[in-house]
Amino acid sequence: MPDDKEDLVVCDACPVRCRIKQGRPGACDRYANVDGLLTRVDPLTVVERAETHGTPLVPFLKNDQEWSGDLVQSENTFVTAVGAGTTYPDYKPAPFIVSSEVDGVDMVTVVTEGIYSYCGVKIKVDTDRHLGHEAASVRVDGEVVGHVTTGEYGSQMMSLGGVAHLTGGSKKEGRVTCQTLMDLCNCKPVKLTIDDGVSIIVEAGKAPIIDDVTEERMRVGCGSAAIGMFAMQWQPLVDEVVVVDDHITGVMSEHEAGKVLDVPPTGISINGRRSTPGRYFKVAEPGTGWGGTDISDPLSILNDFKPADAKPGTTLLMVSTTGEHYAYFVLDDNLKPVEEPLPDVLMASVERVRENCEPALCSVLFIGGAGGSLRAGVTENPVKLTMSVKDALTNVTSGGAETFVWPGGGITYMVDVTRMPENSFGYVPTPAIVAPIEFSMRLEDYAALGGHMESIVPLAEVLKDPNLRPVEQGESSWPMEKSQYKWPDEQKDERKDE
Repeated sequence: MPDDKEDLVVCDACPVRCRIKQGRPGACDRYANVDGLLTRVDPLTVVERAETHGTPLVPFLKNDQEWSGDLVQSENTFVTAVGAGTTYPDYKPAPFIVSSEVDGVDMVTVVTEGIYSYCGVKIKVDTDRHLGHEAASVRVDGEVVGHVTTGEYGSQMMSLGGVAHLTGGSKKEGRVTCQTLMDLCNCKPVKLTIDDGVSIIVEAGKAPIIDDVTEERMRVGCGSAAIGMFAMQWQPLVDEVVVVDDHITGVMSEHEAGKVLDVPPTGISINGRRSTPGRYFKVAEPGTGWGGTDISDPLSILNDFKPADAKPGTTLLMVSTTGEHYAYFVLDDNLKPVEEPLPDVLMASVERVRENCEPALCSVLFIGGAGGSLRAGVTENPVKLTMSVKDALTNVTSGGAETFVWPGGGITYMVDVTRMPENSFGYVPTPAIVAPIEFSMRLEDYAALGGHMESIVPLAEVLKDPNLRPVEQGESSWPMEKSQYKWPDEQKDERKDE
């Protein structure tokens, strides 16, 4: 809305209500004053469907790539919320409510950018190294932005953001948290420091850099699992194998796999807590050394060999769960392990361990709750939208990418940020994250939930905008596929088939 006194435009896209001078952007850089009109700066983004789902494609066109401009196949075009603008105040319909015909079915997609204070990211870091203790604070520029959560199989999880960090702390904490979330969601590298742990550079879809070292591999499994997988290959070549792991260290001669293969006892003794035969917990402290422990000398986890079973000349391979660390020993006459060069035949088995370790990556999932303004922008009765999503009558996407909607109340969803168009996320200085969200459904279902029918515009009208940004479909399922919905007629057909 214009302010004639000062030739300003007051932006009503968020609660900040910036007063924007002619030719200038607002604080969020998303809206500007263009010739006295409040204008969304970034172009509206549309997704073009791949001819065959799963066909390898460049995920999204870069700004310097040309586009053919062919958008006549409306069934193969999906309007995303990237660049659409926000639904604020709550009583306004969404910026775009688009009708289209898909395989003879009248469809509607409600398109809006949401303002999220209640949001965050879940990060999965593929690494065998210890990043920090569970619940340890994660910091950026000295400010706490989240915490370490659980360690999963070959990965360490972190949870960043959330309303407590965005709005519940100091202004600086909120600002830093908001910037961190936006950078991570836009697939930019962010340096995190973990209390009493490591520093790590996280970038979605890239390998983590831990204490300035790029992680290469995700472990094939715990030490016990590695014994189970490779014991048959090791048994003819070496008398004993120890796979060093911070979680479960495996010992071949004691392990069930070794018993099945008739591997005789070697007299080995592990300095750890025995769980079941051939499986040991807490052989060392967590760290960035062998198998995610703090050791650099693998012999430090061994006690003296037991004379009743140990024999001079016994060979021993010690290896980490990624094959990054390995060493070969032979017992001398005093039953002490003496390191010797690794035989070539055993090197091949170490390489096999490495081969089975997938590349280490960082995964970033945005998580947000679609609250008041979002749902009110879809319907005058927001709870009906929630019910429609739960009933699979409405498909929720983010930037055209498929989402996972959590069970339970509300519409809390997660999305893999690497499947979304470039620079899908923005911010407002409240602080809050701005993220795209789309709700797709049949026209009749939209009417039934009390949708803003008067605001529907045909897809063809939207596609007339000369400033559209087209991108190619990534790995996600096509949002308008019938398989995304459980329409009542289809449910009846399913019951007949049963």
